[in-house]
Amino acid sequence: MEANTLIRKVHMNCPLCDRTHEVEERKRTTSITLKGEEVTYEERFYFCANADEDENEFETGSMMNENLLNARNAYRVKKGLLTSDEIVAIRASYGLSQVDLAKLLGWGEATISRYESKAIQDEAYDTMLRLVKDNPLQALEFLKKNADKFSGSKRLEIRSKIVEKLDSYGKEFLTRQTFEGEYANFEEPSDSNGFAILNIDKIEAMISYIAEKVTNLFKVKLMKMLWYSDVLAFIENGSAMTGMVYRHEPMGALPIGHYSLMNLENLNVQEEMSYNYDTMLHIYPTASMDYSVLSDGEKAILDKVIEKFKNYKAKDIVDYMHEEKANAETAAGEIIPFSLAKEIRAF
Repeated sequence: MEANTLIRKVHMNCPLCDRTHEVEERKRTTSITLKGEEVTYEERFYFCANADEDENEFETGSMMNENLLNARNAYRVKKGLLTSDEIVAIRASYGLSQVDLAKLLGWGEATISRYESKAIQDEAYDTMLRLVKDNPLQALEFLKKNADKFSGSKRLEIRSKIVEKLDSYGKEFLTRQTFEGEYANFEEPSDSNGFAILNIDKIEAMISYIAEKVTNLFKVKLMKMLWYSDVLAFIENGSAMTGMVYRHEPMGALPIGHYSLMNLENLNVQEEMSYNYDTMLHIYPTASMDYSVLSDGEKAILDKVIEKFKNYKAKDIVDYMHEEKANAETAAGEIIPFSLAKEIRAF
């Protein structure tokens, strides 16, 4: 028998011994074969000490349904599909009923109900669910496409809920989408991106982390510090931190899409006037930024860069970078390959 754990004792009528007494509710890890795949999941059951050893366990109907759902979710996880809880969360994030979400996607009315409780979705349906999961704009497109499935008032109600979700975090999504679009040609690891894939969560965390420790952090200085951070990570680990691609510009390395980068909603960027009335972008730390995306090793690299350049003015760090081999051996407008950056000046 598999090892099991006591959850609690329940006073109930036991169907095995036909007496009312305390039975033990237990749980264990067990396996089952679903669609030809063996999956492991947590199973709950009741144990009766009075029954025969060969038949001393039973499940209620609701317990059996929960166990089957756990098994199906284990299969989903193994196959990279959304779990039933994740499907519920998608629907709840839009404030939609099961029927409303099914109609929105052009499916039968009972489809979402089945996916949340019984059936396992195939990859095509899973892809459609993922399309709306974090993309309210896609949800609006589905609403336009399937508008005839709703009454006028219901369509307006659902549109209002989608727009509300779009307003709540849509600006960040749209600015991320714009920034990601700049990297459409750099989706594979290469010498151009330091053999790393674009990671916007990490970029936002890095910028806020630097801003916490560097006063008067403005865009030009930040861009150079990001390049040096990526280069140090490439030298130490064989891959950059951010996945950004840098070009040779008159003021040194600048990442592709730097204008879009500075518009990310999770960054705390303020426009300020300089002494000669030029507009400058002042970067401040972001309150409640999640730094868990940065490893201890990555924070150590950032600390090296911060220690080196925290007291540099923008002109100082630009001049310092102009002396780098990576800058000298590339022409204006060219991408700076990370292989050229292996030989940087001492830190």
